[in-house]
Amino acid sequence: MPATRPTAYERFQPWRRAFELGFWVLFLTGNNLANIVTVLMDIERAGLGERYLPWEVVVWETSSTLLWALLIPAVVVFSRRYPLDWESWRRHLPLHLLASVLVCLVHVGGMVALRHAAYEAMGARYDFGDWGVELAYEYLKDARSYFLLIVLLEFYRLLLRRWQGEASLLSAPDEGLPVEPVERPERFLVRKLGREFLLAAQDIEWMQGAGNYVNLRVRGHDYPLRSTLAGIESRLDPARFARVHRSYLVNLDQIASIEPTDNGDARLHLRDGSVLPCSRTYRDALRQRVA
Repeated sequence: MPATRPTAYERFQPWRRAFELGFWVLFLTGNNLANIVTVLMDIERAGLGERYLPWEVVVWETSSTLLWALLIPAVVVFSRRYPLDWESWRRHLPLHLLASVLVCLVHVGGMVALRHAAYEAMGARYDFGDWGVELAYEYLKDARSYFLLIVLLEFYRLLLRRWQGEASLLSAPDEGLPVEPVERPERFLVRKLGREFLLAAQDIEWMQGAGNYVNLRVRGHDYPLRSTLAGIESRLDPARFARVHRSYLVNLDQIASIEPTDNGDARLHLRDGSVLPCSRTYRDALRQRVA
């Protein structure tokens, strides 16, 4: 089978992690410098230059930025597990409100500890003020930053899905009978960069569950479908597709060979060259179906 030409999205994948890391480094660094300059200007305007020294402002803003740098990876993972998208925002919003409180507590506690250490190193004393008042004030800022971060992450993920091509099930028409079976779809609708096209279910080589999405593998390309693996399995033709692992479904026509492993599992070699795991739970049933 000739190799498929990689798309722009697939060429981006080796650089994706470096791009994302570079974005956050530049974003946090630029935001930190802008905050330092802004606070210094505000202090100068208020005539408080003798009360607050420039190094103190650097400590305030840098300590906050360092804690956000530590918290952002956790927020990324949490928002991927509990997305605030159109379908699930009502269910997940209370979890994000709770998460914003936890983020604020960690952020404030960590930056205050860093400030105490920095002030002590400079031979000075840091006073955070009244914890009740200051914590409420910091939460208002942190909650705003948290949800702005969530919006930014969801927008970026939406762009990636549209660039990659996002699949969806064909829905029933508003009037009349559907021209295709809705409960057991024969085709999937894919939206990609403003275009729409249809994928035949029989062309799907395998599927992999990934959180709230199932990646459909078609001719060397992946298309995410908003569903669980169990949910899409119940709507596929059982004569064509089989579960082979808790994270994988495979098109039976695509299996070239089954290779047993020493631990009782197996490896599936597909016609496109892919190798998928097959757990012992599904191995015997799969052998009978293939035979």
